[in-house]
Amino acid sequence: MVPDPVSPSAPATASEPPARRTHPSKVAIVGAGAVGATLAYATLIKGAAREVVLYDVNRAKVDAEVLDIGHGIEFMPMGSISGSDDIGICAGADIVVVTAGAKQRPGQSRMDLAEATINLTKTLVPRLVDVAPEAIHLMVTNPVDVVTHVALKLSGLPSHQLFGSGTVLDSSRLRWLIALRTGVAVHNVHAYMVGEHGDTEFPLWSASSIASIPLLDWPQTGANKLDATDREEIARDVVGAAYKIIEGKGATNYAVALAGARIIEAILRDEHRVLPVSSLLTDYAGISDVCLSVPSIVGSEGVRSTLHVPMNDEEAALLRASAERIRSVAAAFGF
Repeated sequence: MVPDPVSPSAPATASEPPARRTHPSKVAIVGAGAVGATLAYATLIKGAAREVVLYDVNRAKVDAEVLDIGHGIEFMPMGSISGSDDIGICAGADIVVVTAGAKQRPGQSRMDLAEATINLTKTLVPRLVDVAPEAIHLMVTNPVDVVTHVALKLSGLPSHQLFGSGTVLDSSRLRWLIALRTGVAVHNVHAYMVGEHGDTEFPLWSASSIASIPLLDWPQTGANKLDATDREEIARDVVGAAYKIIEGKGATNYAVALAGARIIEAILRDEHRVLPVSSLLTDYAGISDVCLSVPSIVGSEGVRSTLHVPMNDEEAALLRASAERIRSVAAAFGF
Protein backbone atom coordinates (compact mmCIF):
# COMPACT_ATOMS: atom_id res chain seq x y z
CA MET A 1 0.00 0.00 0.00
CA VAL A 2 1.04 3.61 -0.58
CA PRO A 3 1.49 5.52 2.71
CA ASP A 4 -1.89 6.36 4.23
CA PRO A 5 -1.45 9.86 5.60
CA VAL A 6 -1.88 12.83 3.29
CA SER A 7 1.41 14.60 3.83
CA PRO A 8 3.36 17.11 1.76
CA SER A 9 6.88 16.40 0.55
CA ALA A 10 9.16 19.42 0.16
CA PRO A 11 10.17 20.75 -3.27
CA ALA A 12 13.49 19.47 -4.63
CA THR A 13 15.01 22.89 -4.01
CA ALA A 14 14.04 24.90 -0.95
CA SER A 15 13.06 28.47 -1.69
CA GLU A 16 12.69 31.63 0.34
CA PRO A 17 9.22 33.19 0.77
CA PRO A 18 8.40 34.99 -2.48
CA ALA A 19 9.19 38.68 -2.61
CA ARG A 20 6.23 41.02 -3.00
CA ARG A 21 5.62 41.69 -6.70
CA THR A 22 6.48 45.32 -7.51
CA HIS A 23 5.28 45.29 -11.14
CA PRO A 24 2.07 44.33 -12.94
CA SER A 25 1.84 40.58 -13.52
CA LYS A 26 3.09 39.44 -16.93
CA VAL A 27 2.39 36.10 -18.60
CA ALA A 28 4.22 35.09 -21.78
CA ILE A 29 2.52 32.47 -23.94
CA VAL A 30 4.67 30.65 -26.47
CA GLY A 31 2.67 29.56 -29.50
CA ALA A 32 -0.29 31.41 -31.03
CA GLY A 33 -2.15 28.32 -32.16
CA ALA A 34 -5.56 27.17 -30.94
CA VAL A 35 -4.39 26.50 -27.38
CA GLY A 36 -2.05 29.47 -27.03
CA ALA A 37 -4.47 32.06 -28.38
CA THR A 38 -7.37 30.70 -26.34
CA LEU A 39 -5.18 30.65 -23.23
CA ALA A 40 -4.30 34.31 -23.79
CA TYR A 41 -8.01 35.10 -24.07
CA ALA A 42 -8.93 33.05 -20.99
CA THR A 43 -6.15 34.60 -18.90
CA LEU A 44 -7.32 38.12 -19.74
CA ILE A 45 -11.05 37.53 -19.48
CA LYS A 46 -10.58 35.97 -16.02
CA GLY A 47 -8.34 38.85 -14.93
CA ALA A 48 -5.61 36.36 -14.03
CA ALA A 49 -2.78 38.60 -15.30
CA ARG A 50 -2.44 42.31 -16.14
CA GLU A 51 -0.21 41.82 -19.19
CA VAL A 52 -0.25 38.91 -21.66
CA VAL A 53 2.24 38.58 -24.49
CA LEU A 54 2.17 36.07 -27.33
CA TYR A 55 5.32 34.78 -29.01
CA ASP A 56 5.15 32.84 -32.27
CA VAL A 57 7.46 32.53 -35.28
CA ASN A 58 4.42 33.13 -37.53
CA ARG A 59 4.24 36.91 -37.31
CA ALA A 60 1.05 37.24 -39.33
CA LYS A 61 -0.75 34.73 -37.08
CA VAL A 62 0.40 36.30 -33.83
CA ASP A 63 -0.49 39.80 -35.05
CA ALA A 64 -3.97 38.65 -36.04
CA GLU A 65 -4.61 36.96 -32.67
CA VAL A 66 -3.42 40.05 -30.79
CA LEU A 67 -5.72 42.28 -32.81
CA ASP A 68 -8.71 39.99 -32.33
CA ILE A 69 -8.24 39.76 -28.56
CA GLY A 70 -7.21 43.39 -28.19
CA HIS A 71 -10.42 44.59 -29.81
CA GLY A 72 -12.29 43.11 -26.84
CA ILE A 73 -10.08 44.43 -24.04
CA GLU A 74 -12.75 47.01 -23.16
CA PHE A 75 -15.05 44.21 -22.04
CA MET A 76 -12.48 42.49 -19.79
CA PRO A 77 -10.82 43.30 -16.46
CA MET A 78 -7.94 45.75 -16.92
CA GLY A 79 -5.24 44.15 -19.04
CA SER A 80 -3.14 44.34 -22.18
CA ILE A 81 -2.17 42.02 -25.02
CA SER A 82 0.80 42.23 -27.38
CA GLY A 83 2.71 39.83 -29.58
CA SER A 84 5.87 39.31 -31.56
CA ASP A 85 8.01 36.87 -33.50
CA ASP A 86 10.95 38.02 -31.34
CA ILE A 87 11.45 35.83 -28.27
CA GLY A 88 12.63 38.90 -26.38
CA ILE A 89 8.97 39.78 -25.78
CA CYS A 90 9.00 37.09 -23.07
CA ALA A 91 11.61 38.96 -21.00
CA GLY A 92 10.43 39.95 -17.55
CA ALA A 93 7.54 37.48 -17.51
CA ASP A 94 6.39 36.06 -14.20
CA ILE A 95 5.17 32.94 -15.99
CA VAL A 96 6.16 31.50 -19.37
CA VAL A 97 3.63 29.02 -20.76
CA VAL A 98 4.77 26.81 -23.63
CA THR A 99 1.95 25.68 -25.90
CA ALA A 100 3.97 25.36 -29.11
CA GLY A 101 4.43 21.84 -30.41
CA ALA A 102 3.33 19.28 -32.95
CA LYS A 103 -0.42 19.22 -33.61
CA GLN A 104 -2.25 16.05 -32.62
CA ARG A 105 -4.11 14.58 -35.59
CA PRO A 106 -7.19 12.35 -35.46
CA GLY A 107 -6.14 8.86 -34.44
CA GLN A 108 -2.78 9.96 -33.00
CA SER A 109 -1.92 9.44 -29.36
CA ARG A 110 -0.13 12.19 -27.45
CA MET A 111 2.98 10.02 -27.38
CA ASP A 112 3.00 9.97 -31.20
CA LEU A 113 3.94 13.66 -31.02
CA ALA A 114 7.05 13.04 -28.94
CA GLU A 115 9.85 13.28 -31.51
CA ALA A 116 8.72 16.49 -33.21
CA THR A 117 7.89 18.26 -29.95
CA ILE A 118 11.10 17.16 -28.21
CA ASN A 119 13.14 18.53 -31.12
CA LEU A 120 11.33 21.86 -30.78
CA THR A 121 11.82 21.81 -27.01
CA LYS A 122 15.57 21.35 -27.42
CA THR A 123 15.74 24.60 -29.40
CA LEU A 124 13.12 26.61 -27.57
CA VAL A 125 13.57 26.01 -23.84
CA PRO A 126 17.20 27.20 -23.46
CA ARG A 127 16.27 30.43 -25.26
CA LEU A 128 13.25 30.98 -23.01
CA VAL A 129 15.34 30.44 -19.88
CA ASP A 130 17.89 32.93 -21.21
CA VAL A 131 15.29 35.70 -21.56
CA ALA A 132 13.16 34.78 -18.52
CA PRO A 133 15.38 32.96 -15.99
CA GLU A 134 13.29 33.97 -12.96
CA ALA A 135 9.93 32.99 -14.44
CA ILE A 136 7.86 29.96 -13.58
CA HIS A 137 7.88 27.84 -16.73
CA LEU A 138 4.70 25.88 -17.44
CA MET A 139 4.71 23.24 -20.16
CA VAL A 140 1.35 22.60 -21.82
CA THR A 141 2.36 21.04 -25.14
CA ASN A 142 1.97 17.26 -25.60
CA PRO A 143 3.12 14.70 -24.64
CA VAL A 144 3.32 16.99 -21.64
CA ASP A 145 4.96 14.62 -19.13
CA VAL A 146 7.80 13.65 -21.47
CA VAL A 147 8.22 17.22 -22.68
CA THR A 148 8.33 18.48 -19.08
CA HIS A 149 11.03 15.92 -18.22
CA VAL A 150 13.10 16.93 -21.28
CA ALA A 151 12.61 20.65 -20.67
CA LEU A 152 13.68 20.28 -17.05
CA LYS A 153 16.88 18.50 -18.06
CA LEU A 154 17.67 21.13 -20.69
CA SER A 155 16.80 24.18 -18.61
CA GLY A 156 18.86 23.58 -15.51
CA LEU A 157 15.98 25.02 -13.48
CA PRO A 158 14.88 23.53 -10.16
CA SER A 159 11.93 21.16 -10.47
CA HIS A 160 9.52 23.45 -8.61
CA GLN A 161 10.12 26.21 -11.20
CA LEU A 162 9.42 24.18 -14.34
CA PHE A 163 6.50 21.75 -14.50
CA GLY A 164 3.65 20.67 -16.74
CA SER A 165 -0.10 21.22 -16.81
CA GLY A 166 -0.47 17.48 -16.21
CA THR A 167 -3.93 16.12 -15.49
CA VAL A 168 -5.55 19.38 -14.35
CA LEU A 169 -7.78 19.27 -17.43
CA ASP A 170 -8.39 15.51 -17.12
CA SER A 171 -9.46 15.93 -13.50
CA SER A 172 -11.93 18.62 -14.56
CA ARG A 173 -13.32 16.22 -17.18
CA LEU A 174 -13.62 13.53 -14.52
CA ARG A 175 -15.46 15.80 -12.08
CA TRP A 176 -17.83 17.02 -14.80
CA LEU A 177 -18.78 13.47 -15.78
CA ILE A 178 -19.27 12.42 -12.15
CA ALA A 179 -21.46 15.48 -11.59
CA LEU A 180 -23.60 14.61 -14.60
CA ARG A 181 -24.09 11.02 -13.38
CA THR A 182 -24.84 11.89 -9.77
CA GLY A 183 -26.85 15.08 -10.23
CA VAL A 184 -24.71 17.28 -7.99
CA ALA A 185 -22.81 20.49 -8.73
CA VAL A 186 -19.36 19.83 -10.16
CA HIS A 187 -17.87 22.09 -7.47
CA ASN A 188 -18.88 19.52 -4.82
CA VAL A 189 -17.04 16.68 -6.55
CA HIS A 190 -13.51 16.00 -5.32
CA ALA A 191 -11.66 13.58 -7.58
CA TYR A 192 -8.37 13.42 -9.44
CA MET A 193 -6.96 11.80 -12.55
CA VAL A 194 -3.30 10.96 -11.95
CA GLY A 195 -0.32 9.57 -13.84
CA GLU A 196 0.34 10.34 -17.48
CA HIS A 197 -1.69 12.99 -19.26
CA GLY A 198 -2.61 10.34 -21.76
CA ASP A 199 -3.66 6.75 -22.25
CA THR A 200 -2.30 5.37 -18.94
CA GLU A 201 -3.92 7.97 -16.67
CA PHE A 202 -6.54 6.78 -14.20
CA PRO A 203 -8.93 8.11 -11.52
CA LEU A 204 -8.10 7.83 -7.83
CA TRP A 205 -11.50 6.37 -7.01
CA SER A 206 -10.51 5.29 -3.50
CA ALA A 207 -9.74 8.91 -2.54
CA SER A 208 -12.70 10.53 -4.37
CA SER A 209 -15.69 12.04 -2.64
CA ILE A 210 -18.83 14.12 -3.02
CA ALA A 211 -19.50 16.50 -0.13
CA SER A 212 -17.33 14.35 2.17
CA ILE A 213 -19.16 11.14 1.15
CA PRO A 214 -16.63 8.64 -0.25
CA LEU A 215 -17.46 8.07 -3.89
CA LEU A 216 -17.27 4.31 -3.44
CA ASP A 217 -20.09 4.66 -0.90
CA TRP A 218 -22.25 6.81 -3.17
CA PRO A 219 -25.77 5.42 -3.71
CA GLN A 220 -25.64 2.66 -6.28
CA THR A 221 -29.34 2.59 -7.09
CA GLY A 222 -31.72 5.07 -8.68
CA ALA A 223 -31.17 7.71 -11.33
CA ASN A 224 -27.97 9.01 -9.76
CA LYS A 225 -26.29 5.67 -9.10
CA LEU A 226 -22.54 5.26 -9.51
CA ASP A 227 -21.55 1.59 -9.52
CA ALA A 228 -18.42 -0.10 -10.86
CA THR A 229 -19.73 -0.13 -14.43
CA ASP A 230 -20.51 3.57 -14.26
CA ARG A 231 -17.04 4.32 -12.94
CA GLU A 232 -15.43 2.29 -15.73
CA GLU A 233 -17.41 4.19 -18.34
CA ILE A 234 -16.48 7.54 -16.82
CA ALA A 235 -12.77 6.65 -16.71
CA ARG A 236 -12.89 5.49 -20.33
CA ASP A 237 -14.64 8.68 -21.42
CA VAL A 238 -12.04 10.85 -19.69
CA VAL A 239 -9.13 9.04 -21.35
CA GLY A 240 -10.81 9.22 -24.74
CA ALA A 241 -12.11 12.78 -24.46
CA ALA A 242 -9.36 14.46 -26.48
CA TYR A 243 -9.60 11.90 -29.27
CA LYS A 244 -13.33 12.54 -29.62
CA ILE A 245 -12.90 16.33 -29.65
CA ILE A 246 -10.01 16.24 -32.14
CA GLU A 247 -11.98 13.96 -34.44
CA GLY A 248 -14.92 16.36 -34.39
CA LYS A 249 -13.25 19.81 -34.54
CA GLY A 250 -9.54 19.26 -35.08
CA ALA A 251 -8.18 20.45 -31.72
CA THR A 252 -8.96 20.93 -28.05
CA ASN A 253 -8.69 24.53 -26.90
CA TYR A 254 -11.40 25.87 -24.57
CA ALA A 255 -11.12 23.62 -21.53
CA VAL A 256 -7.33 23.27 -21.69
CA ALA A 257 -7.06 27.08 -21.84
CA LEU A 258 -9.27 27.42 -18.77
CA ALA A 259 -7.17 24.79 -16.99
CA GLY A 260 -4.01 26.69 -17.89
CA ALA A 261 -5.53 29.96 -16.68
CA ARG A 262 -6.42 28.26 -13.39
CA ILE A 263 -2.78 27.25 -12.90
CA ILE A 264 -1.68 30.80 -13.74
CA GLU A 265 -4.07 32.18 -11.11
CA ALA A 266 -2.72 29.77 -8.49
CA ILE A 267 0.82 30.95 -9.16
CA LEU A 268 0.28 34.71 -9.46
CA ARG A 269 -2.06 34.81 -6.45
CA ASP A 270 0.09 32.44 -4.37
CA GLU A 271 -3.04 30.41 -3.65
CA HIS A 272 -1.41 27.19 -2.39
CA ARG A 273 -4.06 25.43 -4.48
CA VAL A 274 -4.02 21.66 -4.85
CA LEU A 275 -3.70 20.84 -8.55
CA PRO A 276 -2.57 17.60 -10.25
CA VAL A 277 0.29 19.14 -12.23
CA SER A 278 3.10 17.12 -13.76
CA SER A 279 6.36 17.56 -11.87
CA LEU A 280 9.55 15.64 -11.21
CA LEU A 281 8.90 13.04 -8.52
CA THR A 282 11.45 11.80 -6.03
CA ASP A 283 10.57 8.69 -4.04
CA TYR A 284 6.85 9.21 -4.45
CA ALA A 285 5.31 5.77 -3.78
CA GLY A 286 8.67 4.36 -4.86
CA ILE A 287 8.71 6.43 -8.08
CA SER A 288 11.63 8.71 -8.90
CA ASP A 289 13.18 10.63 -11.81
CA VAL A 290 10.03 10.90 -13.88
CA CYS A 291 7.50 13.70 -14.41
CA LEU A 292 3.88 12.74 -13.93
CA SER A 293 0.78 14.09 -12.26
CA VAL A 294 -0.17 13.74 -8.63
CA PRO A 295 -2.03 16.25 -6.43
CA SER A 296 0.42 19.06 -5.65
CA ILE A 297 0.36 22.39 -3.83
CA VAL A 298 0.92 25.22 -6.32
CA GLY A 299 1.85 28.76 -5.32
CA SER A 300 4.03 31.68 -6.30
CA GLU A 301 7.24 29.63 -6.44
CA GLY A 302 5.60 26.92 -8.52
CA VAL A 303 5.19 23.43 -7.12
CA ARG A 304 5.55 23.88 -3.38
CA SER A 305 5.09 20.18 -2.58
CA THR A 306 3.41 16.98 -3.65
CA LEU A 307 0.75 15.23 -1.57
CA HIS A 308 0.93 11.53 -0.79
CA VAL A 309 -2.70 10.63 -1.39
CA PRO A 310 -3.90 7.26 -0.06
CA MET A 311 -4.15 4.65 -2.80
CA ASN A 312 -5.13 1.01 -2.85
CA ASP A 313 -2.79 -1.62 -4.26
CA GLU A 314 -4.36 -1.53 -7.72
CA GLU A 315 -4.02 2.24 -7.98
CA ALA A 316 -0.41 2.15 -6.79
CA ALA A 317 0.37 -0.44 -9.48
CA LEU A 318 -1.33 1.69 -12.14
CA LEU A 319 0.71 4.72 -11.09
CA ARG A 320 3.95 2.76 -11.38
CA ALA A 321 2.92 1.47 -14.80
CA SER A 322 2.13 4.99 -15.95
CA ALA A 323 5.52 6.19 -14.71
CA GLU A 324 7.27 3.41 -16.63
CA ARG A 325 5.41 4.38 -19.80
CA ILE A 326 6.63 7.97 -19.53
CA ARG A 327 10.14 6.93 -18.55
CA SER A 328 10.48 4.54 -21.50
CA VAL A 329 9.49 7.21 -24.05
CA ALA A 330 11.87 9.76 -22.53
CA ALA A 331 14.69 7.17 -22.52
CA ALA A 332 14.07 6.39 -26.19
CA PHE A 333 15.07 9.99 -26.96
CA GLY A 334 18.11 10.01 -24.71
CA PHE A 335 16.49 11.47 -21.60
